[in-house]
Amino acid sequence: MTRGQRRRRLSFSWWQQLLLTLLPLVLVTWFFGKSEPLLPELAMPLFIAGVASMFVTLRTFGPYKHGLINLQKALDTEQEPAAWDELARARQRALLAAGLPTWIATLAVFVGLEGVPLLLLVLSTLVLFYLYRIPRQVG
Repeated sequence: MTRGQRRRRLSFSWWQQLLLTLLPLVLVTWFFGKSEPLLPELAMPLFIAGVASMFVTLRTFGPYKHGLINLQKALDTEQEPAAWDELARARQRALLAAGLPTWIATLAVFVGLEGVPLLLLVLSTLVLFYLYRIPRQVG
């Protein structure tokens, strides 16, 4: 597999993971957004949990960064395919962690979290996802 094909595959998986992260929130908001909140007193604790979940990505960013560095060093060597695979695994774990704020926001819809806090949690996920794009300089 060529570098271009690997980059396209990683780009596609990025978009796919973004869709799989945001789609549950959109569907839950669409179908249950107007319903009566189950436990409205949990709205603020869930928002705080969503904001705090951004810090989970601190543990996943290091392996991703090291994967990028190792890939850059392995370009044009026989270790390049393994470096691409390692980077893909590290990035997949990182994207799962980056999606936590939106997944917590999805749960918070059921307890009546308002639109602005939901939007803030989604924006935090989008910013975190943007950190895990493959830089143009690689490959």
